[in-house]
Amino acid sequence: MKTVLHSLFLVTLALIFSSCNVLDSFEQKAAKINGYEKAAYHLAKENRKLKVEISHLKSELQTLKSKNNYLRIQVDKYEKPQTLKSREIASVRPVDLKNDLVKFDVYQWKPSQMIAIGASEFEKKNYEKSAQFYHSFVTRFPSHEKVDDKLLFQAGVAAFESNAHPEWTKRHLQTLVENYPTSKFYRGAKLWMALTHLKEGNEDYFFNVVEEFRKKYRNTDEWKVLSHHYEKIVHKYKRN
Repeated sequence: MKTVLHSLFLVTLALIFSSCNVLDSFEQKAAKINGYEKAAYHLAKENRKLKVEISHLKSELQTLKSKNNYLRIQVDKYEKPQTLKSREIASVRPVDLKNDLVKFDVYQWKPSQMIAIGASEFEKKNYEKSAQFYHSFVTRFPSHEKVDDKLLFQAGVAAFESNAHPEWTKRHLQTLVENYPTSKFYRGAKLWMALTHLKEGNEDYFFNVVEEFRKKYRNTDEWKVLSHHYEKIVHKYKRN
């Protein structure tokens, strides 16, 4: 009997030690797997960062290539012997490109790229750059299907907010008013045009638009804004 109990005791100890070893082994494997997962996560994160950096470098490389091509063309112009025709062209005062943010001759933008940049810069409130890309797009591709009421409105507002291109504002918004009389941007276009005329000192044009809104568009959001200032406007311009 003692022998049997002793044997059972030894078997029990063996099972306990065996299960402890199994648990230790399991915990070691779990720790190892967890370590692999952490390493894999960090590697994936680094891989994503590297992909972004590569994309930026490719973009910068393409920009440098474009600039290099442009400079090569300019150098070739000056290195080649000038003909009478080329001397006549050189005698004409060149266009001032100091503030040309589009540089279409260098980058040869596609219409979709110009629209995307114009919209993106508009959202960022970089109105000068937005105005230039929109205006260049509309000027170069006037019959493009994307020249719609929304694009014309944003082009006009961007030009207004840039404080540099009143003619662009009037041109784009007038096109909208003439071609899209049922557009949701129609009344806004008329207001922004009126503000542009006011900036230029054309107070009569501005006040006539304000009166038009008072008489015709009293239930609109635009009039809700204007109505708060109407008495001041009347007093300032001394209208009855």
